[in-house]
Amino acid sequence: MSKPTSTGGEHPGSRRPQSAVQSLSRSLGLLSLLRAAGGEMGLSELAAAANLKQPTIHRLIRTLVDEGFVYQLPSRRYALGPALIPLGETAGRMLGAWALPALERLVELSGETAKLALLDGSDAVYVAQVQSKQPMRYFVDPGRRVTLHCTGIGKALLAAMDDDTAVAILKRSGMPAFTANTITSPDRMLEEFERIRKLGYAIDDSERDISVRCVAAVVATPKVLAAISVSAPAARLDARKIQEIGPKIRSIADELQVSLADGIPMD
Repeated sequence: MSKPTSTGGEHPGSRRPQSAVQSLSRSLGLLSLLRAAGGEMGLSELAAAANLKQPTIHRLIRTLVDEGFVYQLPSRRYALGPALIPLGETAGRMLGAWALPALERLVELSGETAKLALLDGSDAVYVAQVQSKQPMRYFVDPGRRVTLHCTGIGKALLAAMDDDTAVAILKRSGMPAFTANTITSPDRMLEEFERIRKLGYAIDDSERDISVRCVAAVVATPKVLAAISVSAPAARLDARKIQEIGPKIRSIADELQVSLADGIPMD
């Protein structure tokens, strides 16, 4: 019995790696969709957002559930799972360590505390900080989460998005007033976005904490949305000082942005 003769075509088994890569890409896309939606979505919502059929979504989501990257709520909606937490924490620490030299330079230029935060759903999470040497200084613990509408870092992150996406996040998270200066209206925030985009940096004028001001600039790449900031007591961070250090923060953010786009060096 003669053996089959090769025609030079693709062996059926050689298609499996391509299919595996496609499944991996789709699964990662589902995680991104869940993150963008604030952490949870229904199966039909995921199917519509991913432009995939529900049986395909169900197969992918069950694999993510089995691995702990997604879990099913009592409402039958799907949410980001606990297996992502250590991955996010490790990635945040690595990004924070990589950004420390830039934050140290920012402290030297401004004399005030410098911080780096990442967008995480409807919040910002601080991942790195270099404290000012001033006897009175403002600082936060890495890992602290803050709402976006009332912080310099949060406003810088929102202004980097398209308006519809930013407003959807604001409506989902709410805009409670923390001080008399907190912006609590989406329409008013849209006006703020215009100012931020024109200046290149955002200002928190005692909008989260009384007598504390913050200046922040976004660090945006297709895969990462972060921001750096300088915070200080309002008496030291007056309008003149803000105009002085705002462009410096923007310049350092631009440098970080280019470096991030090229890939974080690991050595």
